[in-house]
Amino acid sequence: MIRIPLAPLCLGLAGLTPFVWGAVTTQLPSLQAWGASNLGPRFVGPYVQLFYGSVILSFMSGVLWGFATKTSGLRAATGYVLSVLPALWAFFMTGGGPTSAGINLIYGFAGLLLLDYAFFTWGLTPSWWMRLRLLLSVIVIISLATGVYL
Repeated sequence: MIRIPLAPLCLGLAGLTPFVWGAVTTQLPSLQAWGASNLGPRFVGPYVQLFYGSVILSFMSGVLWGFATKTSGLRAATGYVLSVLPALWAFFMTGGGPTSAGINLIYGFAGLLLLDYAFFTWGLTPSWWMRLRLLLSVIVIISLATGVYL
């Protein structure tokens, strides 16, 4: 098994904070009230998850674009086209209220995982990429599902 380097692992886990915090504050009204009064209402519950989720899908589009630069020809063109899909998904699919936006973000992160796998199988990612992406994606999807379904 290929080990995930410490820096990407720590940064990836730290990047889960808004997703997990949002899930926790949807389940604990007293914590949500504290967060809303001390941090602002945008930084609790589904609101922090939806905004941050859109940012992260857009960020991951840039990461995939970077991987596409490591190849050429038709594979590069395909990679560039696929790399913009997460950002476009976030832009077009996160309106219409917190429930539908949350569900669409869940689908967006599941789709991103499929794109990660495609770039991985093409040999464009680090060897540890899928271990990291699977771990992070599962936590993101569970956090979003907590905000949407519970």
